[in-house]
Formats: sequence, structure tokens, C-alpha cells
Amino acid sequence: MAKITAKQVKELRERTGAGVMDAKKALVEVDGDMDKAIQYLRDKGMAKAAKKADRVAAEGLTGVYVNGNVAAITEVNSETDFVSQNDKFVNLVKDVTKTIAEGKPADMKAAEELKMEDGSTLDQAFVNATATIGEKIVLRRFALEEKTDDQEFGAYQHNGGQIGVITVLEGADAATAKHLAMHIAAMKPKVISPNELDDEFIKEQLALMNHKIDQDNESRELVHKKPLPHLVYGSEKQLTDDVLAKAKEDIKAELKEEGKPEKIWDRIIPGKMQRFIDDNTQVDKQFAVLSQDYIMDDSKTVGEFLKEKGAKLVAFKRFEVGEGIEKKQEDFAAEVREQMK
Repeated sequence: MAKITAKQVKELRERTGAGVMDAKKALVEVDGDMDKAIQYLRDKGMAKAAKKADRVAAEGLTGVYVNGNVAAITEVNSETDFVSQNDKFVNLVKDVTKTIAEGKPADMKAAEELKMEDGSTLDQAFVNATATIGEKIVLRRFALEEKTDDQEFGAYQHNGGQIGVITVLEGADAATAKHLAMHIAAMKPKVISPNELDDEFIKEQLALMNHKIDQDNESRELVHKKPLPHLVYGSEKQLTDDVLAKAKEDIKAELKEEGKPEKIWDRIIPGKMQRFIDDNTQVDKQFAVLSQDYIMDDSKTVGEFLKEKGAKLVAFKRFEVGEGIEKKQEDFAAEVREQMK
């Protein structure tokens, strides 16, 4: 049997990321053959990854990388938040995101076949990471955005990478594009314009908002406060010419009942109409970025802010770690009881 040296162990660790004992064991198993030792570790890593395949990985980090006119955003998951702060994990996210930005894969299968700087495929990198870090490590999703030479990317990561955002703006500078990315990170819009919201989605969200009003009104009743009215509409898509005309007539009738002189109505009606529109576009304000109050100056909407800048939002992507994943609920007392058995 060949003698295994510290130099061989060091080389194998550097080439595979394996731990000291795993590297030494692999070299012993294959009698010091470096290539066979690498394959041995890969096979063991795949076996470990397979055992962890059913585990829930809902922690992790987002990655954002800009490569010229291409930007990539990724979400890489781990099982625990502790591991997601590990240097190996952080560097893996950076390397994977850079590889995807440079390789521009069409889908997840194509992404997995991309070659990393060390020559391994992306897929193999995650097998190795799962084996060396000891948790299920997966590339959950990625997205690519491309821009023209006349457009600007805004790239932003919040809370150490828990949220990642890419924006593409036309007619704006890089600072404006980044500020908008920061707004999107905080306000969680789904679409650019209200026109992109599905009609059924608007109805569902309006129903949820009215349910919340019902709950609030129960509390208000206890302290003898006037109940809040239900929202009739949720989006500017629903505010047809007929709806707006009816609202205007209702306002006139209200002013007449209040005894306001007709000669001053023209000064009052525009403000009341704007209030009507604001009250009945709450779904837009929650989910369409152009309709949201700009987080850095809430006296204007994002749409108004961009108009002042002569800018147009072309596209955006926002990833938040773990969104949509049902996390396992830990019962620590039950876990301790099981271990004591």
C-alpha cells in the first residue's frame, strides 16, 4: 500500500473542498491515485446528497451578479441559517451566480451543465457542497435580465443577501436604478404596472382586504368607533369611465346635501375624486410598483418619481430566500423525548 503524504491530502482538499479525514480516507482507498481519489469523493458526495434529497432547504442566500449587459440573480438554499453564513456557502453563491451570468443558460438543466472555474459542473459543485458542508445545498432558482447599452442595471441585496433585486431602467442613471431596486426590496411588488395584474387576482386580494376591514371593525365596535367602509374596487383597471362618472355624481350630490355653494364645487371635486381613486386602487398600491408610494419620498408614487427623472422601468426581478417554501416546524420537546428513548 502506498504511503499517503500530507502534501497529497492538501492537494486533494484544495481540488475538492473535502475535509482532512475524508481526503485521507479517499487516498487510502485508492492507494494514492489522485484522479481515482477525486472520483471516489464525488461518488461519496452523490450518495450523501441522495440521502439528503428529501430534506427541506428553506434558508440560504440570494446572489446578484452583473456581467456587462447581462445580470443574474439566484437563490441558493441550505437547511439552516447557520450554514448559510459559512464562508464556503457564501463563496459558492457568488461563484454560481457569476457562472450563470457569464453562461446565460436557458433553463435549470442547462445551468447544471455549466462549467465552474475549477472545471467541475454546476451540478457537481452542489453535490460537493452537500458532501463537505453536511447539509442539503441546492440551487432553487435563477433569472437573467439583459439590457441595451442605453439602459442601466440596478443591483441590490438586503440583509446580507436574504433579498436580492435587479432592475433595468431606461433614461436613468445607475444611482436611480439602484434606489428603485432598494424600493422593490422593501415593498415586494409583483408587477410593473396595474395592467399586468390578473382580474381574478385583483378580486381575491380585494376580498382579503375587506376581510381585514371586517376584523378591524370588530375591534372598533368594542371601543364605539365608527366602522370602516368596505372597498368596492381594488385597481385602476376596474375604474372605468362609467365608474368614475358615477363617483363624480355622488360627490356632487354629497356637496349639495352638505349645502356647499355650487360655485366652489370645481375646487373641491378634484381632490375628492383623487381620494376616491386612491381608496379604490389598494391592490395596485400593494402589488404594482408604479402605483406604490416611493419609499424615499412618499409624497409621490414610483411612477411620478420616474416621470420626473425622464426614466422608464423596463424590468425587475426580486428574490427573497425561502418565499413559497413550507418550512418544517420544529418541536424541540418532542425531539428531546425521542433522543432520550
